[in-house]
Amino acid sequence: MRIDLHAHSNASDGTDSPAELVAAAVAAGLDVVALTDHDTVAGHAEAARAVHALPDGARLTVVPGAELSCVVDGVSMHLLAYLFDPEEPRFAAERELVRTDRFRRGRAIVERCRELGADVSWEQVQRIAGAGSVGRPHIASALVEAGVVATVSDAFTAEWLANGGRADVRKHETDPIEAVRLVRAAGGVPVFAHPGAVKRGRTVPDGVIAELAAAGLAALEVDHTDHDEETRARLRGLAGELGLLVTGSSDYHGTRKTVRLGEHTTDPAVYEALLAQATGAKPIER
Repeated sequence: MRIDLHAHSNASDGTDSPAELVAAAVAAGLDVVALTDHDTVAGHAEAARAVHALPDGARLTVVPGAELSCVVDGVSMHLLAYLFDPEEPRFAAERELVRTDRFRRGRAIVERCRELGADVSWEQVQRIAGAGSVGRPHIASALVEAGVVATVSDAFTAEWLANGGRADVRKHETDPIEAVRLVRAAGGVPVFAHPGAVKRGRTVPDGVIAELAAAGLAALEVDHTDHDEETRARLRGLAGELGLLVTGSSDYHGTRKTVRLGEHTTDPAVYEALLAQATGAKPIER
């Protein structure tokens, strides 16, 4: 089995619609793909319809999930949440709070970019985002359109949109210990996304990861394009010490990033172990 547990649609900052993501996963030869848009479940229903509409002979399982924005001691981190009950009220309210604040933050970042000389506009960013929740990748695409940077990745530097960069504006982010507890209370399974991605900024110390493990964290996403081999080896060792599972994922965003769907995958035995912990929702199968 080929299992990719981290992918985005245009319900957040990917470029594929949920239906297009399902088709792309089939084309990539995946057996399982997780739809993990930022702080939203808006793409789940369309993905489910696309799975059920697959032609005879095509098979795919979609794991419904989300990627949550968290912060601890000033360090941003992302938590993947799988198979939670989307209607559970406390977790739903927290996701709504984060989504609402994305709008305020996005406008503020655009204004900072303009003050720094970038010819971008809020209307342009909204056009790029479409129906998705506005995030920094949409603003990065606007900077590319304006000729300010060559690629979306080039926008995520201290000069522009990186955490703490000249145009960055802080947003509401959940405490990760609380986020782990919210996910578990909603019947979901929490996994720390790309914990060693140093090029994105400061990373969470190992001591905090130990606290997350004690609070109910299930796994570390180790095999990821932002981790070199040395980082992966260190994280595998840490996961072993803390009794955590190890996952692998592409963090696919369509054409917004160069990573390919299925570029990194999760061991089937680990996938089954994650499923065994979930009580809030079930995978969508065809």
